[in-house]
Amino acid sequence: MTENLRRLLVMRHGRAEAVASSDHARRLTERGRRDVAAAGRWARSEGLLPDHAVVSDAVRTRETWSVFQESAGLDLAGHLDPGLYAAGPEGALAILCSIPATVTTALLVGHNPTMAQLVHLLDDGTADPEAFRQLSAGFPTGALAVLELTGRPWAALGVATARITAVHLGRG
Repeated sequence: MTENLRRLLVMRHGRAEAVASSDHARRLTERGRRDVAAAGRWARSEGLLPDHAVVSDAVRTRETWSVFQESAGLDLAGHLDPGLYAAGPEGALAILCSIPATVTTALLVGHNPTMAQLVHLLDDGTADPEAFRQLSAGFPTGALAVLELTGRPWAALGVATARITAVHLGRG
């Protein structure tokens, strides 16, 4: 990877139970765990391992990070961000802009519709055609989109400043 290339992995949490004591407390289902584990293995096989992770503090996103981390073989502490739980795409973008400059590959684990909207907000119009086609059909639970930022620090991330290069969709 060149010095000026940064990668952003945007992930929607895995499938979660429909009912819990609160929305914040919903846990992953077995299908959700399988889909997220597959995403972690895929990321490892593609050489897309993050050196920084920002995770919503909801139970299902924390579990998503834990399963992803284990299946990808990562030894990395994720940063829990309580603001990501209710953030819209602009709030999520602000969180991304605060990523340390030394990070080359970041993972953001959050919720829809924000994660899907964020990916499309960042898209510069030069997306990989197959990845864009898949994303245009939706951003299901366990989905993982890969974007590249060339020659741009995290602090300068904004609308139409990244290229969608790949996507991994959970299959259940």
